[in-house]
Amino acid sequence: MLADAPEGTRRLDADRERINARLEALFADRVAPAERLDAAMRHGVIGNGKRLRAILVYATGRVLGADPDALDPAALAIELVHAYSLVHDDLPAMDDDDLRRGQPTVHKAFDEASAILAGDALQTLAFEVLAEAAHPRTAALVGTLARAAGRAGMAGGQALDLYAVGHRLDAEALATMHRYKTGALIRAAVRMGGLVAVPEADPRLAALDRYAAAVGLAFQIQDDILDVVGDTGTLGKAAGADAARDKPTYPALLGLDGARARADALRDEALAALAVLGEAGEPLADLARYMIERDY
Repeated sequence: MLADAPEGTRRLDADRERINARLEALFADRVAPAERLDAAMRHGVIGNGKRLRAILVYATGRVLGADPDALDPAALAIELVHAYSLVHDDLPAMDDDDLRRGQPTVHKAFDEASAILAGDALQTLAFEVLAEAAHPRTAALVGTLARAAGRAGMAGGQALDLYAVGHRLDAEALATMHRYKTGALIRAAVRMGGLVAVPEADPRLAALDRYAAAVGLAFQIQDDILDVVGDTGTLGKAAGADAARDKPTYPALLGLDGARARADALRDEALAALAVLGEAGEPLADLARYMIERDY
């Protein structure tokens, strides 16, 4: 983290360092009866991830006045669920990827059975961490994450993604798929950060959900773009994989310029939703801009 970096970059780096430290401590503090399983779990979650979902938890909670210590369980839980989804997404039955975050995927570094169990255990550990947190809205936090990860969220979106291979989707169907597969967990990150800070009836949560919905889709569009224009070394995963698998993407549907224009429009939607927060919302505005400026 550079001392002369912009404030938004310093804040992002600090939150990334915080969640990385909390993840390390989580595994150090818990007894693992099956060492190989524990090693596979660590391989799947400890490393060079963007940690964007945890960062959104921290940023949203701070904007609404939450203490970072109170935000740690939600940040940990969202990262553990995201890691589980990547471990399973990389399996031969899904995308059959060899590289993730610049290292071999879990089923390549260990074996397929270990990867399945590691994903299962990462998901259940997420809910264990949330359930252990002493917070008056624990039930709401657990429910938010469960819905976002399940059949009406990320898992449902992954199913739509698998079924769409080899087919051409229109813009509405493509957006629907990505709102479930990618957007649901991003919306959950923002809502969970908010719920740590304020009651469910707080009207700012609705505005933050509009922000998160726009940011989540913009994030996926940028992922689609980077799959075309990025390189494997920078991305930490195989570039060009979507085209190789004949997956529907925004660049394939709209062209690169059209995809970039759609991401720009979504960024503007996200920024407009933050107006209710005034200047306090600037950290979230920085994150919205980062979504379509990142190169990995």
